[in-house]
Amino acid sequence: MASIGSVGDAYDNALAESISGLFKAEAVSKRSPFLTGPIRTIDDIEFATIGWVDWFNARRRHSTLDYITPR
Repeated sequence: MASIGSVGDAYDNALAESISGLFKAEAVSKRSPFLTGPIRTIDDIEFATIGWVDWFNARRRHSTLDYITPR
C-alpha cells in the first residue's frame, strides 16, 4: 500500500530523490567544500554530511527569504 499518493506515481519519492541528488552533488562530490581531503573512511563521509546538513538547514540562502539565511 502506498504511503503517499497513489500506487505507481513518484510523488512520495520526489523529495527524497531531490535531497539525495543535492547531497551527492554538494556534499560528497570531488570538489565539495565539505570534504577536507579525499574520502578514505566512513568518518570522512559522516563529517561531510554533518557539515552539509548544518549548511543546508541553517546557513544556505533561501529565495523565499529574499536570499538571506534562516538565522
